[in-house]
Amino acid sequence: MAILLAKSPLSDIAEKVEAGERLSFEDGVRLYETNDILALGKLADTVNRRKNGDVVYFVQNHRITPTNVCAFHCNFCSFRRNGNEPDAFVRTPEQIIDHVGRLFSERTREFHIVGGLVPDLDVEYYADIIRELKDHYPNVHVKAFTAVEIDYMAQISNMDWRTTLEILRKAGLDALPGGGAEIFHPAVRRKICPEKVDGDGWLEIHGIAHELGIKTNATMLYGHIETLEQRVDHLLRLREQQDKTGGFVTYIPLAFHPENNNLGRVKKLDWTTGFEDLKNLAIGRLLLDNFAHVKAYWISLTPRLAQVALSFGVSDVDGTVIEEEIYHAAGAKTEQGLSRAELVHLVTTAGKTAVERDALYNHIAVN
Repeated sequence: MAILLAKSPLSDIAEKVEAGERLSFEDGVRLYETNDILALGKLADTVNRRKNGDVVYFVQNHRITPTNVCAFHCNFCSFRRNGNEPDAFVRTPEQIIDHVGRLFSERTREFHIVGGLVPDLDVEYYADIIRELKDHYPNVHVKAFTAVEIDYMAQISNMDWRTTLEILRKAGLDALPGGGAEIFHPAVRRKICPEKVDGDGWLEIHGIAHELGIKTNATMLYGHIETLEQRVDHLLRLREQQDKTGGFVTYIPLAFHPENNNLGRVKKLDWTTGFEDLKNLAIGRLLLDNFAHVKAYWISLTPRLAQVALSFGVSDVDGTVIEEEIYHAAGAKTEQGLSRAELVHLVTTAGKTAVERDALYNHIAVN
């Protein structure tokens, strides 16, 4: 690698990567400033191969959205409804079970649950959803509710974050998704999601989950009004939290989609490019040295770009998904889901070994 990058402006960073040294804030900014995408890919691939070899993971999962009604008004969201629109919905636990049952496969290993924030529903509504799913499908992991949802249900229920998480864990919660992180910097948050729990709170909620034995993921929403420095700050704060509590499993950079939301309209923002998407995946792999996995979320990226990303530090392509509603409301043109065979083909034709996993990365099958 050192020979390949000897003439690159990133040669000193390459030396650090080769030596296994932690990269600095300044290194992160330089990585974002470079246009040498192949050098970035090579560096990230080197780090990923050390951690995961040529293995790429996927899961047979099912997205569940309890509601699109939301008390918050995030400027980048195309999904939320006030509650009085014809397409607004709040699904009861029984309705969710009925809906899941029509699409459930015996090979499903994970339910991934995120949705809006309904003003009059406390933690028991969310706990009931988990209990019902566990009663009907005891062998399926439940990865549910972002830190933003945890914070809101705690407020509605007049309890603290730890108590809220303990109730959900007792109901059967296995893991937390990584959504709601957006960009931690307060100046950005004030403009795009001022009602959400702040960056410190998001990190603390995940830290409490880790202390309770609940594994979690982490995300960053990029491609809107944030600066390169704010991206690096976000990543290093994730790295710092991982040093403290160690419960993050996967990092997922999420590209901003500009359709049908105020941020895209007012700022006249465009879609991120494939170049930018690959850069964010690679830099995430390089800066988050204490994370096991970086995921290319094919719903956002498209399957073809997700496949290219397997050479840019990525070790996970998410899963079958089945039904995705939030990104598609913002203009995503990808399918609602992919079959197991399609995911295996995507990975193996990139020269990688496809490994089916569960929500906690236990191996189900090697392909």
